[in-house]
Amino acid sequence: MFVKSLGEDGAELRPLEPWQAEEFFAHMERGRESIGEHIGFADAAKDLESARRLLQGYADKAAADIGRIFGIWLGDKLVGGVLFRIMDIPQGRVEVGCWLEPSATGRGLVTRAASVLIDWAIRERGVHRVEWMVSSRNEPSIAVARRLGMSRDGVLRSHHEYRGVRQDLEVWSVLASEWESR
Repeated sequence: MFVKSLGEDGAELRPLEPWQAEEFFAHMERGRESIGEHIGFADAAKDLESARRLLQGYADKAAADIGRIFGIWLGDKLVGGVLFRIMDIPQGRVEVGCWLEPSATGRGLVTRAASVLIDWAIRERGVHRVEWMVSSRNEPSIAVARRLGMSRDGVLRSHHEYRGVRQDLEVWSVLASEWESR
């Protein structure tokens, strides 16, 4: 397993794997209300077994080269994560996503971790387009997209229902040429 430093504050990026389901579930419990405001992981990981299934799903995606999930640690504590929700390498497109528990906000952790993923996708995998899909109500995630130098492509109005409410979905992206010249 690899560990990637995210800076001098001791933050690290590491793969999240099914054997870490207990820690992942504990993390979801700590941040369930906040994370669940916009991210379905909070509902999907409702107990230890469902947390394990979620991580196994991403292990299967990684094996098929169509998705990956990584945790953000501060010391020995899992506080959030980033992922390739979709990896379409033949088409040169990935979708990056994130989540963070409240105790870790305001430190730039998601921006730093997402930068690592974007850089890897573009430089190592030859991806041309990186997408960031976000509810129009999720201001912190929109701010991350801006900090990453992404452009807002548009809004898919009333795109999906989440917890009984129709959500507008903003599409943000950065192209490889833009990322390299930033």
